[in-house]
Amino acid sequence: MSKNDMASELKYKLNFLSLNLFNSIGETDICLLNNLFNGSDGIKVYAKTEFQNPGGSIKDRPAFYMIRDAINKNILKQNMTIIDSSSGNTGISYAMIGALLDIKVKIYAPSNMSEERKQIIKLYGAELILTPAEESHDGAIKKSLEEYKRGGNNIYYMPDQYNNPNNAMSHYETTALEIITQTGGNIDYFVTGIGTGGTIIGTGKRLKEYNKNIKIIAVVPDNPMHGIEGWKYNYSFNFQGFDYNDIIDDYIKVDTEGSYLMLKQLIKQEGLLCGFSSGANLYGIHKLSQKYKGNYSTVLPDTGSRYLSTLVFKEML
Repeated sequence: MSKNDMASELKYKLNFLSLNLFNSIGETDICLLNNLFNGSDGIKVYAKTEFQNPGGSIKDRPAFYMIRDAINKNILKQNMTIIDSSSGNTGISYAMIGALLDIKVKIYAPSNMSEERKQIIKLYGAELILTPAEESHDGAIKKSLEEYKRGGNNIYYMPDQYNNPNNAMSHYETTALEIITQTGGNIDYFVTGIGTGGTIIGTGKRLKEYNKNIKIIAVVPDNPMHGIEGWKYNYSFNFQGFDYNDIIDDYIKVDTEGSYLMLKQLIKQEGLLCGFSSGANLYGIHKLSQKYKGNYSTVLPDTGSRYLSTLVFKEML
């Protein structure tokens, strides 16, 4: 089969499969968290339940956008392998989409990633290469880039989630519009953490275009040895077409212990089984609410079911 035939075949698969699984990405529900945040205190918090995505996290959105764009531009062909680094959730999304399109996937990830996420990636048929935990996600990024350069772009397609503008665009076109529709646009703040930065940059840009008075606030770890999986302490933004200086209005630092406590309260009081970043997002809002009243929106990025083997969840039993 020629390269053109393989490209056409993959585009056909993409268009055909968009009728089923890909149509279930996005359009997640939004919840008003009445138990954690009492509206009578001048605070309302609307949270998007991103664990409803088919891959169990918000990362399905950018993974689909990046892969779809590469297929439509003939950058990714049927006989190639998707390669990238991930702390877990994006890797799962790549693996899920790869399984559906019959494309090989190779993921580099830190070895201290939760066991559940390792297993899910492998169950989808992807190859998982673990890098030293002490090197954190930077080590996984380095190793994946080295392998990509060795193989070349005829063998590998690297979405490069930290720099691919389709990451932020997925949230600009979907997450932000869903928040506006589901809240009637009645929000004062959008608050979320920084992994790749795609969620806050893409969603924040669209929300500010809708209403320039909406404040976009980033939640960041208070030290480099934090325990919030998927978040970077030394973060940066490099999405072409998205200027973070015009988007992010403020930053709030959170400690790991407070984030874990808020996660436990979310599960026990709201009945929502979420992951560590959800607790950190809500802890950031809790700290901000001491100073700023109004309507907050945020995302609950993933399900807690992929962290059950961790100490934090075991302590809750």
